[in-house]
Amino acid sequence: MLERHELEAFLTLAEELHFGRTAERLRVSTARVSQIIAGMERRIGVPLFNRTSRRVELTAVGERLYEGTRPAWDRISAAFDEAVATGRGVTGTLRVAFVGAAGGQLLVRAADLFGRRHPDCEVRLREAQMTDLMPWLRAGDVDIALGTLPIDEPGFATGPALVSEARLLAVPAGHPFARRASLSLEDLARVRLLQLPDTLPDALREDRTPRATPSGRPIEPGPTGATFNEMLTLIGAGHGVFPVGAHARRYYVRPDVAYVLLRDAPPLRWGLLWRTDSATARVRAFAEAAGSLVDAPA
Repeated sequence: MLERHELEAFLTLAEELHFGRTAERLRVSTARVSQIIAGMERRIGVPLFNRTSRRVELTAVGERLYEGTRPAWDRISAAFDEAVATGRGVTGTLRVAFVGAAGGQLLVRAADLFGRRHPDCEVRLREAQMTDLMPWLRAGDVDIALGTLPIDEPGFATGPALVSEARLLAVPAGHPFARRASLSLEDLARVRLLQLPDTLPDALREDRTPRATPSGRPIEPGPTGATFNEMLTLIGAGHGVFPVGAHARRYYVRPDVAYVLLRDAPPLRWGLLWRTDSATARVRAFAEAAGSLVDAPA
């Protein structure tokens, strides 16, 4: 098996046909080039170059070795250069996923700012259901996603919260809670709480669908909803309640669902997440753009 330095020396000498110029290109000494080629020839068992005091030329075996290795070396070099460009350069395409209309509006603004900063990188936005984000990121279908926090999964990183909003309780429009100005987390012991799919991260499910109130009173679990609209449909049909962000009052107006403030609940936070092994320059630059957009004064 050829080592990288051997292949580089052989291919360069095969093109230059001059030990001095080959050494200059490789930034090594002429003696080092001669040593590498001689070692290859000993291992192969035949000369790769004919050398005279006036010229260097490939032998028949050397010619065949060059023709067989040059295309493969070009492909390896191109793949390596592409990997470097992906990891360090803000070029190419960045695939970004979001959940819900409010998340989409935020990422449109972030993509616009990112595009002004990095015009050589295209952003492709893709809407996801809440159950899509982690599988899409794991499979490499998207590079970065906006979702609700917390996410505490091995192999994933999250940026700081981009949005922090009041937490409301979505209840059936005819439920007595709908006539209240606000509710307490202790009131969850009096209703059925719809459940998130068990495919979602445990930390997120514990935050959104706790099993007990802060004082320890049990909360009755209701049916599971796979999408946000499915959750709202179940709520409107009287099958349970579910905590949502304050944006739902604006973006998801329904005659069968009412939204009531949970006055003692922590805010609902939204942030970007990505795979730790895919934290390319593009991903980092987009997270910075989104963060500066949110931090900018009104």
